Amino acid sequence: MKVAGVLNILGKLLLLLSLMLLTPVPFSIYYHDGMISSFVFSSILGLLMGTGLVALFPPDNDLGFKDGFAIVAFSWLIIALLGALPYRISGAIPSYVDAFFESMSGFTTTGSTILSDIEVLPRSMLFWRAMTHWLGGMGIIVLTLAILPFLGIGGMQLFQAEVPGPTKDRLTPRIQDTARILWSVYLLMTIVETLLLMLGGVDFFNALTHSFATLATGGFSTFNSSIAHYDSTYIHLVIIVFMFLAGANFSLHFRALGGNLRAYWEDEEFRLYACIVLVSTIAIFMVNAGAVIYKDNLLNLRDSLFQVVSIMTTTGFGTADFDLWPPFAKMLLVTLMFVGGCAGSTGGGIKVVRCLLFFKYARSQLKRLVHPRQVETIKMGNMKVPQDVMIGILSFFAIYIAVFIGASLAVTAMGVDIVTGPTAVVATLNNIGPGLHLVGPSRNFGHLPSMAKLVLIFCMLAGRLELYTVAILFTPEFWKMTRKPKFRWSAKK
Repeated sequence: MKVAGVLNILGKLLLLLSLMLLTPVPFSIYYHDGMISSFVFSSILGLLMGTGLVALFPPDNDLGFKDGFAIVAFSWLIIALLGALPYRISGAIPSYVDAFFESMSGFTTTGSTILSDIEVLPRSMLFWRAMTHWLGGMGIIVLTLAILPFLGIGGMQLFQAEVPGPTKDRLTPRIQDTARILWSVYLLMTIVETLLLMLGGVDFFNALTHSFATLATGGFSTFNSSIAHYDSTYIHLVIIVFMFLAGANFSLHFRALGGNLRAYWEDEEFRLYACIVLVSTIAIFMVNAGAVIYKDNLLNLRDSLFQVVSIMTTTGFGTADFDLWPPFAKMLLVTLMFVGGCAGSTGGGIKVVRCLLFFKYARSQLKRLVHPRQVETIKMGNMKVPQDVMIGILSFFAIYIAVFIGASLAVTAMGVDIVTGPTAVVATLNNIGPGLHLVGPSRNFGHLPSMAKLVLIFCMLAGRLELYTVAILFTPEFWKMTRKPKFRWSAKK
């Protein structure tokens, strides 16, 4: 690993985030909430650290995949550490561990919170929470590739290490152009949702922050009761539609905007994604109706659909406390937490395409037991799935199970009960937000021990970066042949 080149790029990423830390300042000025100094001071610290790294270490024009993994993993870590400063400096979150948890939850679009009363936060701080979602949703590295030229070298390595899914769609030959397209679609959808929410009577501030959280599939709301604050079918439906779209592959949205609306239904992953949402909604609606959870069938249908889409896309918004629903409904929602959204979306989870290919592979193995000489090719649509992709998917499941079991044991070892602990891990590892019992949709994570929060912070990061990017850092092979960092003055000699 070329340490100097990695540190140089990390410094440049810190400079970018330091500028982003100033975006809440206009809201602080408008609402007179007294938070200007907290954001300015945090930004200055970031600028100093970033400038120091760029000044000390020269750039490297020959970065490889190993360097790409290091840059992505460490950039998300330091960005979450810097993003926590406004919470801590302002006193909004007194504990730095809690502030780090909130910041990592925001950037990784997890939506889990340690706050018991969200509405007491200053407006600019609420905007920053939503902004961390929006920046992390499409990806900080992808944003940097889109707007800055200095990551042109090694850009594909960084793109592959950050973008979710077993395969990465290159919409154009140049990876920077692909990044710009993805962010342009992301921005357009955010603007459209904001306008539609405002048409429903939502003020600009709340329309914008909720659009940030929706398109990022994050789930940070500005209200304690989340989307249940709005008793409006129109508002709920707008958010349902955009959560669903955010959970789909953004390359499909780009093709649809270009006039190819058939791209959605031609995509096998999207068809399965839509079918899972439909079947799950009907199942939960019927179970809730049978248990007489709702007296109004339309309200039951609306809440069932909302929670299915919210959990399936790993957004985590809530219109009802599903922890009070029948056991079957809760178990189905927990199952959807594992599945997650589509590859190339802003959603978390294992991803629909991995689940689909895993079951296709299992089916092919069962057929081979009956017909040993039969050779069956696994396909997605009309395309043959390469063997290395299948091996990667099987490896992903193995690492995922190991991380889930290890993290669950670690959290429960700290005195957390058997329902709260594992579902807290599921909620953070899949970047969803709420779990069950003491971390359910009407509760928060603030009561958990600090060490448990650190374990869950690791789960958030590992889940957002699809496990491999973080897991590879723990292998001895990764650190072999690591070059000692060269300083700028020594590089000139």
